[in-house]
Amino acid sequence: MIRTQIRPARTDDEDRIRRFLAGLSLNTQTLRFFTGVTSPAASLVRALLAVDERRDVLVATHESEIIGHAMSYQGGSADVEIAVVVTDQWQGVGLGPRLIDLLLLRAAVRGATTVGMDVLGENRRVLRMIRRQWPDATMKVVSGSVEVTAMIQRPGVFAE
Repeated sequence: MIRTQIRPARTDDEDRIRRFLAGLSLNTQTLRFFTGVTSPAASLVRALLAVDERRDVLVATHESEIIGHAMSYQGGSADVEIAVVVTDQWQGVGLGPRLIDLLLLRAAVRGATTVGMDVLGENRRVLRMIRRQWPDATMKVVSGSVEVTAMIQRPGVFAE
């Protein structure tokens, strides 16, 4: 059994997050950031690890390397906005939904009832997952991206 761990991000994750970002394919970088980030700036690395009263960050690791990143931000059009990316080699095995589930559980504990996300229109895999998990989600196409708003469901909705 391959072991992965999901944990809160730490300040000592800077080098690991930089390697993680640089190792993403251009397609995966574009689907998450809407642009390529082949040489991630220090400011981007710091922003992806910033945790405070409005931001939460989780990372998935395998053998101490980051293989997934999920963050939430309170203060958008929904109670909490989320963004998730999983390294190419780990896509399709349920890691993204596990990250989302834990991130939303943590947000719900802090009082969030709605979740929002911006998804690039060509990100068919994520749009299918959203339609399955949130059939009542509101989706609005704006300049090539889909703005999604949904109710946060009961904990464990993505559990495998």
